[in-house]
Amino acid sequence: MPETRGRMFEDFSRLMSDAADMAQGVRREAESLAKAQVERLLASMDIVSREEFEAVKAMAIKARDENERLEKRILALEAHLGVTPPVALSEDAGKDPSI
Repeated sequence: MPETRGRMFEDFSRLMSDAADMAQGVRREAESLAKAQVERLLASMDIVSREEFEAVKAMAIKARDENERLEKRILALEAHLGVTPPVALSEDAGKDPSI
């Protein structure tokens, strides 16, 4: 009888091991399907990638710095010529002109 018990435990152990392997396979398959669905959804939503966003962000920073540099240059040239600069639009934005 002890031999039968040992064999029964071996069979049960093998069955549990196979079940665990099968569960891991199912989990991997479910993850693959979910990832594919999310990628398809994002592609259909026309969302930019992180790399594209960072590139445009860098371009915007560079353009803003260039605008500030050019504004300082223009103000220096106007001061040199003795021209009074007009009020900047950014300072006027949102103000009532009748005030």
